Formats: sequence, structure tokens, C-alpha cells
Amino acid sequence: MPSRNHLDKIGRKKKKKWTEEAMEHALTQVKSGRYTVRQAAKEFGVPKSSLGDRVSGRVRPGSRSGPAQLITSADEELLVEFSSYVSKHGFPLTKRQLVSFASSIYKRQHRRVAFSKLGQTWWLNFRKRQGKNITVQAADAGARRARKVRVAKEALDYFFRILNSVLEAHALADKPQRIWNCNEVAFQLARKRATPPKSAARGCQSAPAFKDRVSVLACLNAAGADVPPFVVYSKAYPGGLCYKTRGPSSALYGCSDSGRVTSELFKKWFLGHFLLHAPKERPLLLVFDGHKSPLNLEVVETARREGVVLVCLPPHCSHLLQPLDAGLFPLIKRRFAALSGDADVTLFAVSKKDFSGVFKGAYQVTREDEGIGIVKESFRKCGLYPSCHFPLNRERLMSLQNTDAQPGDATAPNGVVSLALPGMSA
Repeated sequence: MPSRNHLDKIGRKKKKKWTEEAMEHALTQVKSGRYTVRQAAKEFGVPKSSLGDRVSGRVRPGSRSGPAQLITSADEELLVEFSSYVSKHGFPLTKRQLVSFASSIYKRQHRRVAFSKLGQTWWLNFRKRQGKNITVQAADAGARRARKVRVAKEALDYFFRILNSVLEAHALADKPQRIWNCNEVAFQLARKRATPPKSAARGCQSAPAFKDRVSVLACLNAAGADVPPFVVYSKAYPGGLCYKTRGPSSALYGCSDSGRVTSELFKKWFLGHFLLHAPKERPLLLVFDGHKSPLNLEVVETARREGVVLVCLPPHCSHLLQPLDAGLFPLIKRRFAALSGDADVTLFAVSKKDFSGVFKGAYQVTREDEGIGIVKESFRKCGLYPSCHFPLNRERLMSLQNTDAQPGDATAPNGVVSLALPGMSA
């Protein structure tokens, strides 16, 4: 990976002193027969070899010098515009995320390439080309660590400015059926087996054999309606098809190594499930924790095309802003524990194969008056509908005014290296 010093040395090399316009005039005169290559090069001040390459056809007119550009100028503009959109909706991109999205564009153009060629060299050159269009904001590590314990008031202010501007721009302030929230809840499963007793007096003991994790991505709106859940198993699907036939109606299923919703699974859910079951009225607002489920470039492009506005919750604030965490998920877990015969709501003695059947009974609460009422009240408490910047205890807030940030820095509330257009407002 080349260093900055190496790239600076390359940048200090002798640059061309002629313009493309002069080269075009010289090429026109040579092709018309008025000048020879030597005469035209001298008359218009362009290199004779470069002009000769264009006359012979070895180099196409307008071609840039150096190696071929990995991402076209049009796609670079798309990337800049994309970073502006996501920044305005609560999740500014880190350097790593932007390079990842750029790699997705590169792979889309070069489908046979198994790996991305975009690295530090591309990133630094991209920064030079797009320096007028993007601003790199340094992370404040101290503030980021502190936010894990307390909630930053600036982060909440920033989020509600975004939320209110979106609701006003799309006339959604009085349409609860179009305001959606999706969130992930985890179920830790433990199978138990009998272990041989160490002595006859102690008898047979029960000990955990191994644990499985199952996550459920639920999505409900401020009116209490839901999109069928997305069940994600750890490592592999259960054997047979009973997990589908016994589970909630129209539910979606997936698996990942960790049993969590990954970027690819979130894309699968959004493109093939949410858009299928969500209301046809547009626009829709989808509020979610984009920091746990990293966004996919295709998700954002499709959402904008389909009239779905994505808004991301600020990090370390989900316990205050997630409606489903506020009341529905604890109720579902209590129902699940009661149906499975467990007194503990943190560890369930249910197999992966039987999980969907038990979960179906627990998830039924979302269609009952109790569950619908809890969802509506949770949206109100979290300030999502009606939109309200609720007052918080000062002990739970943290001001960023006393951090080590330099004067004039426009650090986003997320406290990460982010990209945003200069002068961009929330």
C-alpha cells in the first residue's frame, strides 16, 4: 500500500503544459492536411509524440494519461451524491464504508473480478479529485467512548432535526400508517443434556450442551400494523421444513454465522420482503439502526427509486429511540418464555427446529389489542409519532462542547470519520 509521501512525490512530477483544447485543434489541422504532425505540434505547443499517437489511433482523443480509471467519473459523481444522501438521513459514511460502496460499484462493472482493486491509492486520489465536493470529518474518540455510557444531547438534536425535516418534506406528520420502524431481537437457545454423575449420591445433573442464537427482525408502523418477521438462524437452517410450516404466516427465513442480520441479509429482507408486504402508498418512512445492519448500496438505490425514505437512529441511543425495544420485544419474550416453559427470558431451552413454532404463538401478540396499544404508545414515548423531541434527564445527556475538537470542526454527532457535502444542512 503506497504511503502519502510516495503519492506526494508522484504528484510533484512534471505536469503537462498543454491543454486538451490545443491538442484537438492540432489534431484537426493534421487531419485536414494543412499541417504535418511536426508543424502542428510546434504551432499549438503540444508534444509531437502525443499528437502522433492520436493521429495514428493508438490513443483516443480526450483520453487521460496514466492507468485506466477504476471507477468512471459518472459513478464517482453518483458516489458523492450517495454519500450526501445518507449523511442527510442520519448515517454519514466512514472512510471504510465509502471504499466498500465504491468497491461494490467496481465489482458491478467488472463482474468477473473476484476481489476489489480499490485501496489506499484509490482513496487518496479520490480525495484529491473530489476535495471540493466532500469534507472528511475526524472522529472524536473520547466523545465516542463516553457516548457508550451516556447519551449525547447533540446526537438527539441532530436526529430530531432530520426526522422533522423528512416528515415535513414528505407530508408524513399525520400518517402513522406510513411511519415504520424495524429492529432486531435475539433469542439465546440452550439445549440441555444429562451428564454422568460424579458420584451416586449426587445423582444425575443437567448441564448446557451448546447454545444457538436466533434473531428476529420485526417491522411495525406507528398504527400497529406489521410486516411478517424475518427469522435468522445461526450457522445453518434446522433440518427439514417444519420450521417454515410451523412458523408465522408469510415469515422470511435466513441464516448467518453469528445468527445476526448482516448487510446481505438486510438487503434480502428489504428488496424481497419489506417492499412486497409494505403498503403501496408512497412515500414511506423507515427508521432503523443502520449501524448494526450496515447499509448496502443497492438498498439505498432501490429505496430512493421505490419512494422509501431511510432514516438512521444515532448510535448508543436505541434504548431511548427504538419503539420496539420500548415495550413490544419484552412482551414477546415473556410470551415466548411462558409458551416454552422457561422462567428465564434470557436463555430458552428450545431447539432451533421448534423455535419458529413457539415464536409464532408469542408473535401473535402483535395482532392483539394489547400488542397494538403497546406499539402505538412506544412510538409516542420515543418521539417518533407524533414527532416530539422529548425532555431527558440531564444525567443521561452529555455535551460535546468540552471535547478536544478543534474550533470550526463540523464533526457529525455520530463521532466517526464521515463524508458530507460542504454547507449541508440536516
